[in-house]
Order: sequence, then C-alpha cells, then structure tokens
Amino acid sequence: MESIAWMAWTLPTAIFFIALACTLAVMTWLAAVYPEAERVGVLRIPTTRGDRLFVSLIAAAVIHLLWIAFLGTDAIATLPIGEDGFEISSLWLASGISLVTAVLIFRTV
Repeated sequence: MESIAWMAWTLPTAIFFIALACTLAVMTWLAAVYPEAERVGVLRIPTTRGDRLFVSLIAAAVIHLLWIAFLGTDAIATLPIGEDGFEISSLWLASGISLVTAVLIFRTV
C-alpha cells in the first residue's frame, strides 16, 4: 500500500474509483450485448456511448475542480456515528450535480 500512499484515499475518492470501474464494466457489457450505433445530438456530430461517457467524465472533473476552487470542501453535516461523528463533505453536492450533468449528456449529446 506504500506505493499509493501519496494519494488521499478518502471515502469519496474510493467510491469514485469504484463507481468508475463499475461504469466501465457496464459500458463493456452494453457494447457486447447491445452493439452501439452513432447518433447525432445537440453537438451535431455523431457520438457513441463511449464518447458521451468521456464527455461526462471530463464534465465531472471540471465541476469538481470548480467546486473546490470556489466553494471548498467544508463539511455540510455531521452524522452521529462513532465518538466524533462522520462529516459529510460538500463535494457530495458536486457529485450529485455531476451525475445529473452526465444524465443530461447521455440524453442530449
């Protein structure tokens, strides 16, 4: 574990990478079971599921970076778990916005 000790492995970070791995697995399964066809959306260029996933991931990165730059990562609530409680970061709101953005991208792009 020392080779990855440079990274801040927090619960949100772990959940993000697990979700990313699951997303890639589902996209691989979808490509095998339901072959994809390009479609033209609001960008007026043909895109595939993989293209829309890539745009969604880039948008999520930008949303999170802007969130951290302008709003920070302060706790918005503390759950009464354990002696000190469990703080919920405001980054969860950025994650929710990213998820809604991804849905919009998959539906319209």
